[in-house]
Amino acid sequence: MAKLVSKTYGDALFELAVESNQLDSFLEEAKGVRSVLESNQELNRLMNHPKIVKEDKIATLEAIFKGRVSDELVGLLRMLVEKDHYSETPAVLEYFIGQAKEYKHIGTAYVTTVMPLGEIQKSNLVEKLLETTDYVQFEMHYETDPSLIGGMIIRIKDRVVDSSIKSKLAALSSELSKIQLKVGECAP
Repeated sequence: MAKLVSKTYGDALFELAVESNQLDSFLEEAKGVRSVLESNQELNRLMNHPKIVKEDKIATLEAIFKGRVSDELVGLLRMLVEKDHYSETPAVLEYFIGQAKEYKHIGTAYVTTVMPLGEIQKSNLVEKLLETTDYVQFEMHYETDPSLIGGMIIRIKDRVVDSSIKSKLAALSSELSKIQLKVGECAP
């Protein structure tokens, strides 16, 4: 159900943004609203409280966002409250942002390395990703994991390129255990 809600409302906002030629502004506004909602737990508790009437919730949202973001985005938030789907707002915004970035050919890459990469290494990595994908730009997210021993793991959507030494050792270990089984099977 949650996926259906996020897709339905996210697609509607996306289509409106494209048709009205406001994709860039809607994208920035959606990121801003997402940030406000993520950082304000009090607001989320208030908006999800069952004893607060919808009219008060809508008035709260309008007081916060009206005049700061487009009327269309305020209307979306209002509609989510009216249809009892406010709890799905983060998923709706996330879905819309993903659709908008795909439309603009902006990829999101998650890179895990043993140690932090230098600026030249990051630049070379982005250049290589741009050469090997259909994206024209990347939002990069870097993290470190010493257990990798060496190499890196790159995740883009559902694709994973794992060149870490940790995974190579695991694969080698698996292959060696298969060889040991075969040798043991051949012995009389």
